[in-house]
Amino acid sequence: MMKKTQLSMERFYKRKATVDLSSPSKRGGSGSGSTNELGELASSLPTEVKRLKESDAVNLLTDVELANLPSDPGLRKPIMDYHPNVRNQVRRAYLQNGPCQPKNHKFPNSWKGRKFNHSWFKAHEYWLEYNISKDRVYCLCCYLFKSSGANNFADEGFCTWSKKSRLQVHVGDINSAHNEARKACEDLLDEKVHIDTALVKQTDETRRQYGIRLRASIQIVRILLRQGLAFRGNDEGDDSANRGNFLEILAWLGNINVEDLQPYIMENAPKNLKLTSPDVQKDITSAFSFEIIAAIIRDVGDSFFSILVDESKDISSKEQMAIVLRYVKEGRVIERFVGIEHVATTTALSLKKTIANFFSRHNLSFSQLRGQGYDGSNNMKGEYNGLKKLILDENESAYFIHCFAHQLQLAVVNVAKKDPEIKDLFSLVTCVTNVVGGSPKRLEILRKIKGAEISEALSNNELETGRGLNQESNLKRAADTRWGSHQNTLISLINLYSAVMGVLRSVSKDKTSDKRFEARGILVHMKLYNFAFRLHLMKNIMGVTNDLSESLQRKDQDIVNAMKLVRICKTRLQEMRDNGWNDLLSEVSSFCEQHKIKVVCMNDSSLGKGRAKRNVQENSNEHKYRIGIFNAVIDLQLRELNDRFTETTTELLLCVACLCPSDSFAAFDKDKLKRLAEFYPKDFYEIDIVLLDGQLQNYIMDVRTSTEFSSLNGITDLARKMVETKKDKVYSKVYLLLTLTLILPVATASVERLFSAMKILKTLLRNRMGDEWLNDCLLVC
Repeated sequence: MMKKTQLSMERFYKRKATVDLSSPSKRGGSGSGSTNELGELASSLPTEVKRLKESDAVNLLTDVELANLPSDPGLRKPIMDYHPNVRNQVRRAYLQNGPCQPKNHKFPNSWKGRKFNHSWFKAHEYWLEYNISKDRVYCLCCYLFKSSGANNFADEGFCTWSKKSRLQVHVGDINSAHNEARKACEDLLDEKVHIDTALVKQTDETRRQYGIRLRASIQIVRILLRQGLAFRGNDEGDDSANRGNFLEILAWLGNINVEDLQPYIMENAPKNLKLTSPDVQKDITSAFSFEIIAAIIRDVGDSFFSILVDESKDISSKEQMAIVLRYVKEGRVIERFVGIEHVATTTALSLKKTIANFFSRHNLSFSQLRGQGYDGSNNMKGEYNGLKKLILDENESAYFIHCFAHQLQLAVVNVAKKDPEIKDLFSLVTCVTNVVGGSPKRLEILRKIKGAEISEALSNNELETGRGLNQESNLKRAADTRWGSHQNTLISLINLYSAVMGVLRSVSKDKTSDKRFEARGILVHMKLYNFAFRLHLMKNIMGVTNDLSESLQRKDQDIVNAMKLVRICKTRLQEMRDNGWNDLLSEVSSFCEQHKIKVVCMNDSSLGKGRAKRNVQENSNEHKYRIGIFNAVIDLQLRELNDRFTETTTELLLCVACLCPSDSFAAFDKDKLKRLAEFYPKDFYEIDIVLLDGQLQNYIMDVRTSTEFSSLNGITDLARKMVETKKDKVYSKVYLLLTLTLILPVATASVERLFSAMKILKTLLRNRMGDEWLNDCLLVC
């Protein structure tokens, strides 16, 4: 990986001229007085200041981001527009990336009915490249080393598809302009003919020592990236007690390898070849990320894929957009993080442009796209101007699936906001976490009380001992955007109930505490049966939804199994409503007895003792808790799930469900699967659907009578088994339907994990990390 061009730091320390000396028209008015005065001023300025403006201009012209060069010929600027100092670096970067050849693109017919043939890429793989927007081909070699005179393949492009022979005419004989340009490209990539290499004749010993230092630096970079640690220290001087992770590890390696490493590193290395500078560290990391991306793109190849996209702010309040590719390889679903891009705005147009630039740089095509997975924000899933709509305009087969895990979280949060009883519960829980967890002093009291309880229980043989048991715990806070956090909050409060009550009593008696009266009010409510009932009810409901949430976040989860899991979740909630009342009462009563809370008699009146109230219907406590809270909350949760998961009723996913192999392929429906193929008109032409009809009949008879396919659980297992038994070649159309189904995204959990890693890497102390450096670190770690 070549070293990236950096801005010279020299210009940041020079005093900038306040007068533009380069243009006479800007040095003054038409009067000779002002001109003479400025002329005398110019002659009195030091030579360095006179050259400052020219030096700044050169620095700006040579500031080229080689990693972001557009690969599409239609987006490039002429090679001669680059500054001479970086022109060869730009050429080398284009040659290393290779020509733009979107092999999976559906090439359009011209007005004469002819079109570009993708097999020409193979015949001229070194130089031929295609521009999608203009439907023309160009020559990469002639673009990089264009000779004088007109050249259609370097300037306007070639599109006369009926004259294939023109491609060979362009190549010409051995002395043609094209072959001269190709020879120049080969020489540029051959280090042996570089003038830099020719000027520096290194001995074998020098090369060996260089290799030792380079390998040591590479290994240290790998360790630091994998652990997410900073490279540099606050003071890296020779007198510093801590020179930063990179230099300290290198020195440690030298100390334990006195003979093999220490004589060639640090102060023993040439001052201009220590390979420890930040630029070298970034170059090594960039080389890692380049190879990783190249390997992923090669793995995707010409296959179909879907994208998972989300944006989030980093610690420096810059919007970062993460991109994950989901594709199928040999029957296995793979999700790979491929890059994080800084976006100035989060509008749909801005996100679409960033994705298009990313595709262009890595020779990916929108024609390969078969799915989109985002959260529910308007800029993502908007029907008219959202990112979903903009990509569907590019490719009608790139179907959008709203993240299932995000929908589930919204359904849980909405229950906590809509039902008055549950809303009050979570408001009270929030007050508890604020009072108890808002002070280190109170947390210390909480730990002491809980520790004393555990010690007493252990002495009475009421608790088991063992590794991982009886660990120190704390109250956890709930957050609307953290999946599963609500259930963790309720479980921690149940486990720490006695200790929390002890802290609240301590605070309520503390006359100096500003939380004294708030603690008294919380104590009153937490001693009530109503609180214990609601606490355990929501803990059980969220236990069901949390199981679904964790299953949806698996990387290899498929859309058919996700729909099945949603149905199971609804069934469990309905089962709880019908048969779970007595179990809940027993659980709440046991909790109340343990913590000396008065248990309510379900046969008593819900109005309590005393004089009867006018116009108030008298009901039993069982009616209040079972009908008014238990059934009402579960019904609300079921309604939210039905409203949120509307995708499960769409025609596309109903057809997809027919591929499920469970119960001897009981869901198989030939007509629905043929309808599923019609959703992908670019992959199934009319003749393909006719062939699919026959394949489906043979396929279902084959797999139902085969013992190898009798115990499969989902379409992921089915795809793997078809690859193992080579039936993906026999029933290629059916396997293509399976692949398109597996590509459909289920959840954006991979993107969310990436943002968690970003918070570990780009911290408050490292808030000045550049976007490219951040991207490289995330790709490698």
